[in-house]
Amino acid sequence: DLGLGGFTNWFMAQYEEELFHAKKIMKFIYNKNGRIEVKSVAAPQNNFNSLLKAFETTLEHEQEVTTRFYNLMDIALEEREHATKSFLQWFIDEQVEEEATVGDMINKIKIVKDSGLYLLDQEAAKRNFNAPNLG
Repeated sequence: DLGLGGFTNWFMAQYEEELFHAKKIMKFIYNKNGRIEVKSVAAPQNNFNSLLKAFETTLEHEQEVTTRFYNLMDIALEEREHATKSFLQWFIDEQVEEEATVGDMINKIKIVKDSGLYLLDQEAAKRNFNAPNLG
């Protein structure tokens, strides 16, 4: 806990974006007359020895999510499920942005080191997520 509220804001905006993604997936499944079964999810790691480690762990997670979307896309292509393919393409494109955003923050943290974290925290404080309409 370094008292860097801007980074807290950054991760809260990320949380809001991920929640929107979950709702988007649930709506698609519902629209395809699928069945949604919500299961428990293990709590993520929330104690890091550095800000850099927190972002590196976030990037690893985003890369894992990307791999899962690729696997789903492979199945959709194999099954010739064109609507699902279109839907998944949006998420694959989104993952490019997700990984780039986290990667950029990692690079900035490495460049500024501890002496510049305050200014970087001010930048992180400006991040917000305004969920588009699920349609």
